[in-house]
Amino acid sequence: MANDDGAIKVEPLTLHIGAEISGVDLARPMSDATRRAVHAAFLKWKVVFFRDQNLDHRAHIDFARQIGEPTIGHAVFGHVDGFPEVYSVAKFRTAQAHRSARMQRPWTGWHTDITAAINPPMASILRGVTIPPYGGDTLWTNLGAAYNGLSETMRGIVDGLRGVHRFEPPRGAARDAAYDESIQKRAMETEHPIVRVHPETGERQLFVSPSFLKSIVGLAPRESELMLEMLWEQVVRPEYTVRFKWRAGDVAMWDNRSTAHLAPTDIFESDHDRQLYRITLVGDVPVGVDGRQSTSLRGEPILAVEHELAAAG
Repeated sequence: MANDDGAIKVEPLTLHIGAEISGVDLARPMSDATRRAVHAAFLKWKVVFFRDQNLDHRAHIDFARQIGEPTIGHAVFGHVDGFPEVYSVAKFRTAQAHRSARMQRPWTGWHTDITAAINPPMASILRGVTIPPYGGDTLWTNLGAAYNGLSETMRGIVDGLRGVHRFEPPRGAARDAAYDESIQKRAMETEHPIVRVHPETGERQLFVSPSFLKSIVGLAPRESELMLEMLWEQVVRPEYTVRFKWRAGDVAMWDNRSTAHLAPTDIFESDHDRQLYRITLVGDVPVGVDGRQSTSLRGEPILAVEHELAAAG
């Protein structure tokens, strides 16, 4: 039985980003009207939350396919056995191996998913399964609001800049063989515009994923460092963010073209477990204000899961 009337309720959580959507059962197929209403809220609020859905892997995948084309669970770190579309976001996982070695700054850990790829995912859909009674919140920020918050002069400067994004261990981190091997198997490095034009809304986004953006093209190293730190500080300003307190069964879906997010680090000081699962959807190649597309420096595009599996043989 389908969700048939599109009469969802959208409750904004902050001025710039985040809304809870009710009136839809994600375990059932959405009608065209419901899908359009969900998509409109997704574009407007950048990240939307659905409470108490209690999906399993199959229902999660079925919902994701109504929104776009799922990729392999994680282009670098693999997938859940038997469900190649699904990536396990556990309390301890390979991607967290270097967290204690990071220099902690206000933007540390913030990222947009897999911007080292020529075509970063369009969206990510994360569902909570095992949630601690307190702690473990996730934060998102609105990259369009961050761009608009710059001075007119600075917007004019960054509109013409491009930056290099790549996967690599954090600076100063101890080497980890398994982590390094995963990265080398799917090495990716891409030159993206610093300001991306959203392909659906036309809004300009400050596309400066702190975990992946390493340098600005054409600037001296110190110039690049200072510019990036200013931009990263801008995107994590509290007024552009939303903080979500998870419950088991909740689903978050965010526009990876217009947001960055921060996974929690407080859970590593907790005795409580935390288990979520994520699906990402195939994205397009970013385009800058000048109309130039991103340029791949190393690696292959992220394909739909069926094509990834076929290519893997």
